[in-house]
Amino acid sequence: MLGRTFGCVRLVWNKTLAERTHAHRTEGKRTSYKETDAALTEWKKTQDLAFLSEVSSVPLQQALRHQHTAFANFFAGRAKYPRFKSRTGRQTAHYTRSAFRMRNGELRLAKTTAPLAFVWSFDDVDVAGLDPTMVVVSREPDGRWYLTFSIDTDAPAPAPPVGYAIGIDLGIKDFAVTSDGRRIPNPRHLDKKQRNLARYQRRMARKQPGSANRRKAKSKVARAHRKVRDARRDFLHRTSTNLVREADTIVIEDLAVSNMARNRALARAISDCGWGEFRRMLEYKAERAGRTLIVIDRWTPSSKTCSCCGHVLEHLSLSARCWTCPGCRTRHDRDVNAAKNILAAGRAAAGRLSPGDVCGADVRRPGVPRPPTAQKQKHPRREP
Repeated sequence: MLGRTFGCVRLVWNKTLAERTHAHRTEGKRTSYKETDAALTEWKKTQDLAFLSEVSSVPLQQALRHQHTAFANFFAGRAKYPRFKSRTGRQTAHYTRSAFRMRNGELRLAKTTAPLAFVWSFDDVDVAGLDPTMVVVSREPDGRWYLTFSIDTDAPAPAPPVGYAIGIDLGIKDFAVTSDGRRIPNPRHLDKKQRNLARYQRRMARKQPGSANRRKAKSKVARAHRKVRDARRDFLHRTSTNLVREADTIVIEDLAVSNMARNRALARAISDCGWGEFRRMLEYKAERAGRTLIVIDRWTPSSKTCSCCGHVLEHLSLSARCWTCPGCRTRHDRDVNAAKNILAAGRAAAGRLSPGDVCGADVRRPGVPRPPTAQKQKHPRREP
């Protein structure tokens, strides 16, 4: 029954998306949720799509609501154009209160005759005391099934202040370098599993398309990808949680990850880092804990600017990991210096410091002459 529900949800999504696209391209009009709901009712009355009535109508209506939200985000410029769903990808079905019943820890879904058996993953929470508002049943490409409960709860209390601010410079060699000099190494989960992935993919390529052996080999490939994905997500969760706990203010760069991934030499390494997911985790965890997350402009010359005197280099190659400032003769580590400049730029953006104090210019230091005023250093024009 759940497999048939997945197929009906996928059919309703794809058919509605095709008709929405056709109406928008030919007539230039937008389709409302009310119109799609009425179309679904008419589809059930036809002979070809009468089987849609054999599954619960709630997951089908939820698919229409999700598609309406996806189009609203697209027209508002917050997301890309919705895509068609594939039968080989992740399958989901959303059940609201009217389509399930949960009593004494037993879950019964609509159109089913027996309770759905599941394994509870939280020892400190009694499943019998839950009052879920929505139940999501999903199946991963590797064949694993998951059950997700959505409940209403109070907002968590803000974390106590620690009086500490930190700047983060993301990279490939080291996943993150903080302004206080700490380095978080890049685990490179995909590189560790690359040989297994290549072996499983070669085995799948040798199988005949449509055969049972090819389906089994494809499941092994999906299982290997799932292990890499889970390991990466666990690392990002641990790293983001530790940073949110130890700092009141976190400053990062606005990286164009999709543009950087176009580099054929570094695309795999950049995608394996998961910078976009890391930023998303920092955003919602900082909001939940009452922390401040500042995102500075991506064009800020954080690596080429001296964090002591403000001197800006004209050129700094990617292979140069250390450099000496020609203005104050300070030896800098490229990543640590960039993290310090990111923190200073974030403080300036928050209005905590004046622009002249961002990089420490015009500050007297004992034993050394006063550094020059912070400004971009330009090389003299070469005469022929």
